Amino acid sequence: MKLIVREVPPRGAWALENAGVHPLLARLYAARGVQSLEELDDGLAKLLPPSSMKGCLEAAKLLADAIAANKKLCIVADYDCDGATACATGVRGLKLLGAKQVSYLVPDRVVDGYGLTASIADRVKAQGADMLITVDNGIASVEGVARATELGLQTLITDHHLPGDTLPQADVIVNPNQPSCPFESKSIAGVGVMFYVLLALRAELRERGAFTQATQPKLDALLPIVALGTVADVVKLDANNRRLVAQGIKRLRAAYLRRE
Repeated sequence: MKLIVREVPPRGAWALENAGVHPLLARLYAARGVQSLEELDDGLAKLLPPSSMKGCLEAAKLLADAIAANKKLCIVADYDCDGATACATGVRGLKLLGAKQVSYLVPDRVVDGYGLTASIADRVKAQGADMLITVDNGIASVEGVARATELGLQTLITDHHLPGDTLPQADVIVNPNQPSCPFESKSIAGVGVMFYVLLALRAELRERGAFTQATQPKLDALLPIVALGTVADVVKLDANNRRLVAQGIKRLRAAYLRRE
């Protein structure tokens, strides 16, 4: 076993101490890149806005139109924990927001390989779907998206992996790592991307009069799943990811205490 000692930036630790943080905690936070007291505020109001993630608002409009037309939606997931939690978040969230027909397909690692392939697009079409939504994959699925389009499927790609030289010709792509996306949290997990799409969709449906601020579905119920996928995918816990995880853990803890 090899222990790696984190460097503690003196100025960062000093600034946190002067803001009232205990000296030990100040050193721990500073060693993890925290530079100000504001970064320790894990309130949901501090989350980066969905509008800053490229494609998020367009995805919301696409999904809102699909829900209004009662289209059949199929989520194509990845088979790791991030993909599974992103799938669960997508299915539950879309149903909370009014989608009546939501199915999912999790490829087999051995049989199907990774990502959206042409054969998976065929299977989605055979299920009777109108729209194919990827979670935690798809940014490299040029051929799979082309086949889906050929079959008449609308395609929405939600992913967080680095893109290749050529992007798939999907109806909408939501990925903070695609070119010219200003979203600051480039380390967000796939489940986090799907959660952001749902936040944008809720706002779009609210604008369309589906519900009010007071009556809108509470998507924070999905945060424990978001936290699980984020931690399991071992992404960097930057300020935004830390807030997602902290809020999810708070709700897990509260649910546990209610059962005691």
